[in-house]
Amino acid sequence: MVFILNPDVKQEKIDEFICGWEAKGFSTILSVGTEHTAVCLIGNTAQVDLEHIVHTTDIVAYGKRITEQYKAVNRTVRESTVVEAGGAVFGGGRFTVIAGPCSVEGREQILEVARGVKGSGASALRGGAFKPRTAPYAFQGMQAEGLSMLRLARAETGLPIVSEIMNQTQIELFEDVDIVQVGARNMQNFDLLKAVGALKKPVLLKRGLASTIEELLMSAEYIVSAGNGQVILCERGIRTFETMTRNTLDLSAVVLLKQKSHLPVIADPSHAAGIRSLVAPLAKAILAIGADGLMVEVHNDPAKALCDGAQSLDLQQFAGLMVDLRARAGIEGKLMC
Repeated sequence: MVFILNPDVKQEKIDEFICGWEAKGFSTILSVGTEHTAVCLIGNTAQVDLEHIVHTTDIVAYGKRITEQYKAVNRTVRESTVVEAGGAVFGGGRFTVIAGPCSVEGREQILEVARGVKGSGASALRGGAFKPRTAPYAFQGMQAEGLSMLRLARAETGLPIVSEIMNQTQIELFEDVDIVQVGARNMQNFDLLKAVGALKKPVLLKRGLASTIEELLMSAEYIVSAGNGQVILCERGIRTFETMTRNTLDLSAVVLLKQKSHLPVIADPSHAAGIRSLVAPLAKAILAIGADGLMVEVHNDPAKALCDGAQSLDLQQFAGLMVDLRARAGIEGKLMC
């Protein structure tokens, strides 16, 4: 249930209104937008007389029941959320690019990639330190040492860093990571979602490879309801009957997510396609449909990559892609950052 407040209501009146509901056992979310201020009521609202509240409370303009199970991430609650992390901004009419290797493989490798993607215009550096792999014998990442190398790359280039957390026991290791990624395989790891909700820093939540749009929104709800509203949704392709690509990029999901939720939405064409030659065309499509950004895998030597080399752009290919995206962003009226 959401209450839209009258204009120019004093803060003490809003605080009193919120405290009254919380005293009754409800959770609340206060959303201050450019057009209106809203209070979202979370809990069993079946017995709440909406019309009575509207007519007897002088600060409420009108109220609305949210029928979807996801309440806090629902677009009814607020117009849009802008997430900022280390200078990178997601949402608010911007198209923000995250780039970097699937995994951190060494000091020189991550520094070379970081310098390259920064020079081409990327706003954040991605790199896996802990790698969830289908085969137990595959490269599992450099783990804590990999995070240290990412921090070194951040210190040199100024790029905020993005890396994937595997479970809630690793929370302390990620306290100095700018954006904590919850990967596709962990999208419904609810204990982990609660833990990153308590972390109070931006979270990049990837859609599971066999998860519905509503399930993705419900996973985001876990994070936001735990107190962390800094969530970026990421469409990264879903598993279908098609075998010629790694996954199938669901472009309609990006559009629908932006209609249903106020959270920024980006997409990952690298994991969707699994084929290097498809990444740039899909990236341009992601910009064209109104996504808030892009996450793309870039390696200084894809042929020698320890993970996902076949879908990684090299530094020159990434530079060319960024030139094309800037040209198209100007046509679309988007700010590239």
